[in-house]
Amino acid sequence: MKSQYVRAMNVLHRLCMIIAGFCLVAITLMIPWGVFTRYVLNSASSWPEPMAVLLMIWFSFMAAALCYREHLHIGVAIIPLMLGGKARIAAGWAIEAVMMATNLFMFWWGIKLVETTWHQSISDFPWFSVGASYLPVPIGGLITALFVIERLWTSNLFDEPTDEELASISTE
Repeated sequence: MKSQYVRAMNVLHRLCMIIAGFCLVAITLMIPWGVFTRYVLNSASSWPEPMAVLLMIWFSFMAAALCYREHLHIGVAIIPLMLGGKARIAAGWAIEAVMMATNLFMFWWGIKLVETTWHQSISDFPWFSVGASYLPVPIGGLITALFVIERLWTSNLFDEPTDEELASISTE
C-alpha cells in the first residue's frame, strides 16, 4: 500500500512539474508578445499581462508543492537541521503538523473562496470566473497535504534525504 501511495505521489509530482513548466514557458512567450505589440506594432495587446499573472499563480502553488516534496523548502528544514537527536525529531513533527494544518486551511478555505467568487468575472477576461482564478489555492493546499502525508508515512522526519531518495523523487 505504501509503495502504491508513493507511486501515486510520483505521478502527482510529475503533473505539478508539467503544469509549472507549461506556465513558465507560456509566461515567457506572452510577455515578449505584449512588449512587441505595444512598442513595435504600436497597438498594445490587453491580455498578456493579466494572463501571465493568472499563470504565475498556478506556477507558484505547483512549484511550492514541488519544493516541499524535494526537501527544498528552506523554511521547513532550517531549524530541525540545526538541531540533533530528539529535538530534531520533535521539531520535525511540529513543523509537519503546522505544514499539514496550513495546507488543510488552504484547502478548506480555498474551496470556500472559490465557491464564493465563482459567479464573478475578471474585468480583463469577462468569460473567466474569479473563482477559477483562485483554484490554485485549494488544489495547491491539497497536493502539498498529500506530500506531507507521504513524508510522514515513508521517512524519518528531518533525516537528511539520502542520494537514493533524491534520485527516486527526480527520476520516477
